[in-house]
Amino acid sequence: MKAGDVLPERTFGPQTRTDIVRYQGASGDFNAVHHDDEFARAGGLPGAISVGMLQAGYLGTYCVDLFGPTAVRSIAVRFAEPVWPGDVLTCAGTVADVRPEGDGRVADLDLRITRAGGGVAVTGAVTVRLEN
Repeated sequence: MKAGDVLPERTFGPQTRTDIVRYQGASGDFNAVHHDDEFARAGGLPGAISVGMLQAGYLGTYCVDLFGPTAVRSIAVRFAEPVWPGDVLTCAGTVADVRPEGDGRVADLDLRITRAGGGVAVTGAVTVRLEN
């Protein structure tokens, strides 16, 4: 693995209202903007939006699937665009850097989640430990 390598894509979805509500229950985030269309419209949105941290979880899952369950060292995300019920999401990214650390190597990754038919919903900067 080297800087510039393109990571394989992984798709999640389509995201359902049930997916969103299940995440709300697991996380304790019961903000009605994520499940109540009328509440969301009163706030100026066209309807309920997904919980951003659910997408952050998809990025974490993506990294674990690629590098293993103990590899993720850090993850930072930026929410750029709302995700809606029905959206199909694609995780993808590139290797920004590979460097020695301790007795092994780590890779810094630039990741993104795009919405089918939409733009980039989430970007992420992740560091993973690589197998020797």
